Amino acid sequence: MWRDAVGTLHQRADSPARIVSLVPSITELVCDLGLAAQLVGRTGFCVHPRETLRAVPKVGGTKDVNLARLRALAPTHVLLNIDENEKPVAAALAQFVPKLIVTHPLAPLDNPTLFRLLGGIFGREREAEALCARFYAAHDALAQAARDWPRQRVLYLIWKDPWMTVSRDTYISRTLALAGWDTLPASNATRYPQLTLDEVLLRDVQQVMLSSEPYRFRARHVAELRALPLMREKAVALIDGEMTSWYGSRAIAGMDYLRRLRT
Repeated sequence: MWRDAVGTLHQRADSPARIVSLVPSITELVCDLGLAAQLVGRTGFCVHPRETLRAVPKVGGTKDVNLARLRALAPTHVLLNIDENEKPVAAALAQFVPKLIVTHPLAPLDNPTLFRLLGGIFGREREAEALCARFYAAHDALAQAARDWPRQRVLYLIWKDPWMTVSRDTYISRTLALAGWDTLPASNATRYPQLTLDEVLLRDVQQVMLSSEPYRFRARHVAELRALPLMREKAVALIDGEMTSWYGSRAIAGMDYLRRLRT
């Protein structure tokens, strides 16, 4: 049996399972485990792999799930994430979905556990172990390279109006730390805090990163920030949010991306 993020024990699924994924990165992982044929529903944000998912019905977003549409798909399993999906949605799904599988990766090294959880439940152990081998190779290559890089203090922005960042108690921050980037502020009780770009905050920042998601920062936002007096001596750059925030199989490419970016 396999235990998910809320402690629920899961047995191997009866074949074939009918899977709905409400987590974009896990939808991609489901496909990479060879389970695309059993995927009967997804959110509108589940876009990878694009061609494979064209024929898979959408059931709304990660927060605004269309419960009636999802119910009509008669899933045996729905895949959730504690950060992505809200408790009321999970409670409503529990009324008619036989199995809810809840995930909550908080660091890069949580990925192999995730691979094995889904691989075990859906009978894809061999595929899961192959992903684990690829992940460990990419992870170790990044960690080895990072030993030669000076650590940098960075401000990683995920939203505008208001400005928002990530605390160190997040998957994103721990992924960046593996590449030698330490996110600021160093401590915060909120996992995704709002902030003001003032002199106190920016005093120790060496680089500002504008993520491509969930807010779609563009080159014009980089130019706008660089024009601010407080930013004149700061490096400001765009960064691919999928490569820093998507756990699952995308994390393998994410490790390689961060190594190339720092190099």
